[in-house]
Amino acid sequence: MAVPPAYSDLGKAAKDIFSKGFGFGIVKLDLNTKSQNGVEFNTSGSTNTDTGKAGGSLETKYKMKDLGLSLNQKWNTDNMFSTEVSVEDQLAQGLKVALDTSFVPNTGKKSGKLKTGYKRDFVNVSCDIDFEGPVVHSAAVLGYEGWLVGYQMAFDTAKSKLVQNNFALGYKAGDFQLHTNVNDGAEFGGSVYQKVSDQLETAVTLAWTSGSNNTRFGVAAKYQLDKDASVSAKVNNASLIGVGYTQSLRPGNHVKMIVYEMNSTTLVKKYTIIHLFCAKYTTNIFTYLFA
Repeated sequence: MAVPPAYSDLGKAAKDIFSKGFGFGIVKLDLNTKSQNGVEFNTSGSTNTDTGKAGGSLETKYKMKDLGLSLNQKWNTDNMFSTEVSVEDQLAQGLKVALDTSFVPNTGKKSGKLKTGYKRDFVNVSCDIDFEGPVVHSAAVLGYEGWLVGYQMAFDTAKSKLVQNNFALGYKAGDFQLHTNVNDGAEFGGSVYQKVSDQLETAVTLAWTSGSNNTRFGVAAKYQLDKDASVSAKVNNASLIGVGYTQSLRPGNHVKMIVYEMNSTTLVKKYTIIHLFCAKYTTNIFTYLFA
């Protein structure tokens, strides 16, 4: 078996069907470019159509492959600067060590985290130390013949207390994926992903919290109309229905996305039409909203 996924990526196939191509109440724009010297620039902006609150971020990435060194820097409109320096496959094959720091000039608040990860066939483990806590975050995933078992924990060394205790079990076989998880012994969840054909992908998700009657259930599907166009749809037990459409004109140029949102409980309807044109360094976005 190949290297199993990280704990945070368990059930990712189903999560992507529910999340990608949708943006209820949010208009979001992402633009990725790359300079000739290999520096990547990722720009993101979003606005909430209900509150009018807007935000954005700018991220740069630079990799020196010969040294296994990566440098990531990010700034957002909350005026937070963060920097991550990582080294991979240098100290040992499959080992990654990173230092993640952040700084808020307005308040002078600083934070830092040491991240380590090791992956090889059948195993993927990670351990992060938060200098502010300090809290130790650790996770491990074991894989064998399609079966995946994962454990995630967080330990507060100052209080000598376990503050997070999560367990996951899954199975992956070709076009089928099953994922279940228990968080802190109180929240139970599961998802099923099935690639029915080359064009159709489906997903089902279920979550329940102990001590409450709040059960969450959803069904989603993505259909590839052709190699350049796809349509997505989802519905959940909160009576929220969504439909998304994505069209790729050619590499670097996309019309993305038409979203229809309806809450059948409150009978509120919103239509969001976003025409997005991405050239190499130019982006224009037009939005039309009405209720």
